[in-house]
Amino acid sequence: MPPNMSKRIYNEIKDVNNDDTTPLYVYVPNEDNMHHLIGSIQGPVDSPYEGGTFLLDINLHENHPFQPPQIKFITKVYHPNISSQTGAICLDVLKSHWSPAMTLRITLISIQSLLDSPVPQDPQDAQVAKHYMSDHDGFLEEARLWKNTYANVSLNDYINSKLDD
Repeated sequence: MPPNMSKRIYNEIKDVNNDDTTPLYVYVPNEDNMHHLIGSIQGPVDSPYEGGTFLLDINLHENHPFQPPQIKFITKVYHPNISSQTGAICLDVLKSHWSPAMTLRITLISIQSLLDSPVPQDPQDAQVAKHYMSDHDGFLEEARLWKNTYANVSLNDYINSKLDD
């Protein structure tokens, strides 16, 4: 364990990366800043995101776990609760329903579940929410198109591209 990493953060990262039941991963790009992570989730089965790899920018509060992490999608996503411009996520566990009992693994699973269960009545992207509610089949087609276009970079490929920069 690097000396500047809290035991809690270290154990949470290990918990995510050692979980064989779900394909979630967390990477620490700079060991001098253990509060900045890159996460990876897979699109849920039987959703328009199935088969996609979605990367997340994760910033843990210095008071982690007593404050929620700031998480946004790096991968562009067509979803009512995710900004198609900034990747910002509208999810209660990242705001008012955060609890210090939450872990990175639970948080990533919650975000993955959000992909499968949009809440268009509480949108982050109003235009996508309107599309979801007015033309659901068209929404599904557009979501699949975005998944096929943008959600095809693995965490390893992303890390390697950043190392080349």
